[in-house]
Amino acid sequence: MAQEKIQVTIKTEFIKLDSLLKFAGLCDTGGFAKELVQQGAVSVNGEVCTMRGKKIRSGDVVSVDKFVVEVQ
Repeated sequence: MAQEKIQVTIKTEFIKLDSLLKFAGLCDTGGFAKELVQQGAVSVNGEVCTMRGKKIRSGDVVSVDKFVVEVQ
């Protein structure tokens, strides 16, 4: 299964995981982003992450389903 890469540029030091999912267009609402994270559907740098407030920094790679978000 091919993964679709999305590149997201942040202008701050970090972005919270749930905010990144909305910012990248993978979730319509913060509530949906929270559910995805709490269900273990999101990986950060190859490891499942269930902390929706996790700080995502430039260079991190977040995976959800068939999407890969590269943060820069």
